[in-house]
Parts: sequence; structure tokens; C-alpha cells
Amino acid sequence: MAEVTSSLAAAALAVLRANDRGDRTVAAPRLYPHQWSWDAAFVAIGWGSLSVERALAELRHLLRGQWATGMLPHIVYTDEPGYFPDPARWRTSEAVSAPREVPTSGICQPAIHSLAIWLIAAQADANGGEDPALLETFLHETFDDWLRWHRWLDEVRSTHATGLMEIHHPWESGMDNSPRWDAPSAAVLPGEMAPYVRADTRHVKDTSERPGDDDYDRYLWLVEQLASVGYDDDRARATVDFRVGDVFSTAVHALSAGLLAELGDRVGRDREAAALRAIADRARAAVDATIDPATGLARDYDMRAEAWIASETIGGFAPLICGAAGADYDRLVQLLEGAGWCGHPALAHPLPPTTAPDAAEFASRTYWRGPTWPVVTWLISWALQHHGALEPARRIATAGLHQLADGTFAEYYDSLTGAPLGSHDQSWTAAAALAWEASERRP
Repeated sequence: MAEVTSSLAAAALAVLRANDRGDRTVAAPRLYPHQWSWDAAFVAIGWGSLSVERALAELRHLLRGQWATGMLPHIVYTDEPGYFPDPARWRTSEAVSAPREVPTSGICQPAIHSLAIWLIAAQADANGGEDPALLETFLHETFDDWLRWHRWLDEVRSTHATGLMEIHHPWESGMDNSPRWDAPSAAVLPGEMAPYVRADTRHVKDTSERPGDDDYDRYLWLVEQLASVGYDDDRARATVDFRVGDVFSTAVHALSAGLLAELGDRVGRDREAAALRAIADRARAAVDATIDPATGLARDYDMRAEAWIASETIGGFAPLICGAAGADYDRLVQLLEGAGWCGHPALAHPLPPTTAPDAAEFASRTYWRGPTWPVVTWLISWALQHHGALEPARRIATAGLHQLADGTFAEYYDSLTGAPLGSHDQSWTAAAALAWEASERRP
């Protein structure tokens, strides 16, 4: 276990240890008792700064739920009770491609996993000793699984003329009730389905912090529609009410596919690495093509309405993740740090909220409609640094660490008051703190 050098890092490590179940980490101690896909990737990044072996175990556990198609489901369920929707609601046991041994959900989340592996590899190399060999073994044993994941995203979910990654449920974006999805979600008209009782609102005192009941009706109706076609993607396109090209998920896919190509080079998978670079190039080009010349922000695409979705949300900064063309990148960095976003005078911290503070849809306390999410803040700061915007990256990282100094490691924070919201002791928030701290320790 690596040395912990600050009180914040020590507190973050305590959160991960409390949420650790040996080979997986629960996303949060009460609200989220299972393993979530993109949570697990961020959690692995946090573990990687402390223990390469433990980080790799996190990702191995996630792969237990991989479908025959290559899809990584957004939830890998365990025996822990108390979460809804449960496996019975998803009915994935009826799907041909679902794993038989492990209950899972039937949808995916952003493909951040190869970034996690790339960072863990860098840490292993820096550590020396047995860690590089552990990493090499992991890559040889699992490379094809990560390759299948990106090929599925490319060949099955990126077939629309826009080239954007197609999602069939707002949960697949990871940004459930973002204003990005207001228009396409309004077209989802729930039909008859089994009654349900939400579990999330039992763990959050102020229900205004969570998506509304109308949102949940739509979410569960989409689950019904997907289950009715056995989660077959071709049939889903003709059936499901929600079909959107997600620019942020496309950018994450582009970034991770490119980094997986570098890992492929490392283990002598030259042909596969070339294929991954082509996948990354296609996805990056699709992201670039969405940029609105008027605003400089990237856009999603409603595939049912055949219309661009222009929203003032964090999704508009997707090109910062995968690296847009130079002029567009510089303009986006200026927008991010400007008075409409991080530089807005009403913000508690100079960090990007999930919706622009002056937008009509902005709600500083409501899930993805205005709070700041440390894990997204970390991703943006890392991407800025990776693509050469060093000073903006440093400023956001410094502000992000300052926000987490309250020690709650909340799921998200009120962007105006700085109050912690949602679930506390959230694993991926603790992981973000550890990742920032680790980057500060590096020369």
C-alpha cells in the first residue's frame, strides 16, 4: 500500500476501505450497494494510487458481468439488498447475451475503463517491484475483453450517420436527469407496467436533490421496452422511445479507445492497436462535428426527432475530454473558465457545474441539473492536463481539492453554496481526491 501523505488522502482512503468488499467496492455504503460500471473505473483509479493489485481486482470483478456482445453493463449486482431497480425488474436473465452466473442490468455507461487501466499502468511502472508484472499479466488476460467492449460501442452503438454513440436510456449517459435529455425524454410516454417503490429517496432527506417521480416513470418504462426485445440493439432501435447520440459518452469512448491502443502496443497487439486508433479517430471526428459554431459547445443528437440538442450543460465540453482541433479546444477552455461557467460570480468554487448557472434549467441542488460532481471535475482536469492545457487543469484541480476538504466525500455539491448533497462517503468522490493527491506528489 502506497504511503498516504495528507489528511484528505487519509480520509479518502478510509472511505474506500469502508466501502471495500474485497474484490469490489460498493459505490456508496447505503444508497448504492452494488458495483456500477463507470464508478468502478474511477474507483480503480483511486485504488491504483495506493495498490495496483487492488485496483486490478476492481476491474476484474466488473468483467464478470460482461455480456457476450462485449457490452459492460452499468450494474453488476451482488447479494446486498436494498436497491431498486433490482435484477427482477431488468429481466436480463431472459436475454440471450447476458451472463448466466452474474445478475446485471441491461444497459451500459460511459467507457472510462481504459483510461483507468492506462493510469494504473503508469503507476505500476513508477512503483516498480512486482507491479509492472502484475499489470502485464492483467493486460494479457483481459485485453480482448476491453477490445470487445470498444468494438461493440463502435460497431453496434455508433452506426448512426452522425457517428455519435447511441444511448437508449438516460442512465446510459451517467447523467440521468440532465437538461440534455429534456426534449427526448418528453417524448417517452409510459404505458402500463408493474408498480414500484423507489429506494433512493429513502436515503436522501431532501427529495428535490434527486430526479422526480415523473423521471422515474420514464426510466422504468424504457427498461420495460428494452426488456421486451431482450435488450437486442437492432430491435431496440425500432422499439425504444429514447434514442440519442451522446456526445460526452462518444468523447469518453474516443479517449479510452486511443489509450487502450497504447496498452495494446505494450503487449504486442499491434493489429488490434491499429484498429483501436481507427475507432478513436472516428469517435473524435464525430465529436468535433457536433460543435455549434454559434456557442462553441458540442451537441447531442435526438435520433427520434432528427434534431440537434443544444443545451448549456457540461456535455457541451465533451471535446475537452477527447481532444478537439486546436482552435476549438482553446475556445472551449476559455468558455469553461469564463464568467458563464467556472468564473461565474455566484459559484461557491470555481468549478464547472453540470448546467450553466444562467441557463433556465439550472438548479444548483438537483442531481445533474446544476450541482458540481467531483468525479466529472477530476476527469475534466485530467483531460486538460493530458491535452496540454496545464494551467487551467491546475486551477480546477486546486479548486476541486478545496471543495472536498469538508471530508464528506459527497456524491455531488450545491454549486452555489458548496453544501454536500446526495450520498456521502461516495467511493468515486474519494477516488477523485486520491487521484488529485497522487498527481500532486508526482514530480
